[in-house]
Amino acid sequence: MKPRRQTGAALLAAMITVTLVATLAAAALWRQWRGVEVEGAERARVQSSWLLTGALDWGRLILSGDFSEDRKKNLYVDHLGEPWAVPLAEARLSTFLAAGEAQAGDDRDAFLSGQVTDLQSRLNVMNLLVGDANTRLKTYVRFEQLFDMLRLRSGELGMLHDNLQRASEAMQADASDGNDAPLLPRRFDQLAWLGLSPESLETLRPYLTVLPAGEVITPVNVNTALAPVLAAALQINAADAQRLIAEREREFFRAGDPRLPASANNGWTSVNSAFFEIRGRLRLDDVALEEVSVVQRNPPNRNAVVTLWRERTALTVSAANATPTR
Repeated sequence: MKPRRQTGAALLAAMITVTLVATLAAAALWRQWRGVEVEGAERARVQSSWLLTGALDWGRLILSGDFSEDRKKNLYVDHLGEPWAVPLAEARLSTFLAAGEAQAGDDRDAFLSGQVTDLQSRLNVMNLLVGDANTRLKTYVRFEQLFDMLRLRSGELGMLHDNLQRASEAMQADASDGNDAPLLPRRFDQLAWLGLSPESLETLRPYLTVLPAGEVITPVNVNTALAPVLAAALQINAADAQRLIAEREREFFRAGDPRLPASANNGWTSVNSAFFEIRGRLRLDDVALEEVSVVQRNPPNRNAVVTLWRERTALTVSAANATPTR
């Protein structure tokens, strides 16, 4: 019986050994798999960052080149027939590479799309803070007309105006103790801080923007603005605004264009722009990202296209496939 007991103990020890080895091997395999996944995710993140930075540089290059062409012609006009206004449809990045440039065995599909939008085709909310009391009243009237045309509640405009004023005063006073004033917004979505409902935000998205407040009104570009914005900026009715859009489709407006109404000389409109939004979308494997950047072209004392802010968000694949809208 003694040899049989020794055989059973040896078998049990062998089974325990096999179990330990299998457990250690599984743990090592899991750690190796996890390391590969982390490395792959980090590589995708870095590649995505570089590609989206390239999309931003693409937009800045187009805007800079457009300004150089205007300077050669001595005709500073921005309109929807220029190269910057043509969206970049989603395309496989490999189509931009010369034959042989793609690395062998690199079967990863990356798709990039983009669009440049003139932000001066919209009313700048920060105009409500510019000028003296009389100027601000005239600005408020224009926003009131826009809200009426879009059938939005005037009470929301009043709340927006009051909270924007409080935020500006709190920022200038640098008072944080016991002050319940909202923060001054820097981006469109942050207008929710000032009392706009989500429904109103979506309705106003094509018509309002948030740009740095200057000493003068940020004018609306009559060559790119939608009809409600044109009507509010020029203080005309909807029919006349549509007529102006039909006119500019035949030929874009120039400074002092006789086709424009007399109100075009009130400082509220221009025929060129300095602020643009560059939107880039990327699909890389199972990653879908969108980066939105706001740039200022040729700011004071600088001959460049300067990035004011950038924001990157993750998208669903279906959203990344959607065509960007103006």
